[in-house]
Amino acid sequence: MFSLRAFLCLLMGCSLSAGVTLNLAPLDAEVSPRTKTMVICNGDRAVLKCAYGVLQITDANYGRTNRRDCSGRRPVLPQNTNCIFNALAPVSQSCNGLRSCELFATTDIFTDPCPDMRSYLSVTYYCLPPEIRSSAVCENAIANFKCEDGSLIHIHAANYGRTDSSTCAAGRPASQTAKTNCYASNSQTLVANVCEGKNSCSISASNGVFSDPCYGTYKYLYTAYSCVPRFYWS
Repeated sequence: MFSLRAFLCLLMGCSLSAGVTLNLAPLDAEVSPRTKTMVICNGDRAVLKCAYGVLQITDANYGRTNRRDCSGRRPVLPQNTNCIFNALAPVSQSCNGLRSCELFATTDIFTDPCPDMRSYLSVTYYCLPPEIRSSAVCENAIANFKCEDGSLIHIHAANYGRTDSSTCAAGRPASQTAKTNCYASNSQTLVANVCEGKNSCSISASNGVFSDPCYGTYKYLYTAYSCVPRFYWS
């Protein structure tokens, strides 16, 4: 099994050398959840869309909470800025788990809590990253990666070395698995050069490819990756 310490490091893309304390960096920008808010005026339609991943709705309200949005030419009195219908359930049902969804701000769908004013639908959401898969291949074996038809490989993290004493340890003397802070700094670059943007790929988990980051230690290649729909790469 991988140690939690090593998994977090590899997944979050930190750079380590022997004896260096973990400093976790954020995930790649394109897979980091970023909350967005869309306002759809009454009677209008809008499309929520993720360039990467799937939609996750965190908040949705129909009504009015300020004087600015969708006011048009009609004056909005202060007392009319606190009328809300909680629309989280219907919006979540329509959008969660999809790459895109169309929303229609209308009283045919949502209860209007302030019928005398021009209401709007406010939706807060983020794009949930696709499933991150992991692979561990022992030294001198071949790592094979393959995505479903229509999807391509995106490498999140990789390390050739050793970060725990149990992975690829069967039949090995303790002296070959004791060192658990072994990192080849070129791992992610080399794996990405071979696999990034391809439907399938193979790479040897060997010193000949990655060099030897810790002589005398039996190593393995750990890779975290996801399969991204082909049209995201166009």
